[in-house]
Amino acid sequence: MEQSLEVPKPTPTAKAIAAQFRERITGPDREYAAGDRLPAARALAKELGVQLMTVQSAYGQLRDEGLILTQQGRGTFVRDPSAPLGTEPGSSPAFAALATELSTIHDALRMLGERLDRLERLVGSETPPSP
Repeated sequence: MEQSLEVPKPTPTAKAIAAQFRERITGPDREYAAGDRLPAARALAKELGVQLMTVQSAYGQLRDEGLILTQQGRGTFVRDPSAPLGTEPGSSPAFAALATELSTIHDALRMLGERLDRLERLVGSETPPSP
């Protein structure tokens, strides 16, 4: 009985797939630019010999990082980094919530700054007590 000298490749994990595509999107030798379509999850799963859920999990990690977005019926695309997070169709719900929360915090800080300016003007207009 002959044994094969070829060592089988380990099946990639979702984390490894995400890392590979992260490098292809953000690395110095980028293969994907903003707006480029990534391989369909089903086709990629078949190519890599993994379950569809593994690829979907990898894409989910990249979506949660704000690198890609998925549009129902159209595919998965590299997100334009100049667009505000959570504003594109297919953005992660986590980023949509974060964008809303950051907007609320920004408004609150602006109002506090206006109050501080008024307080400084009020305090600055008073003459100091005589010794």
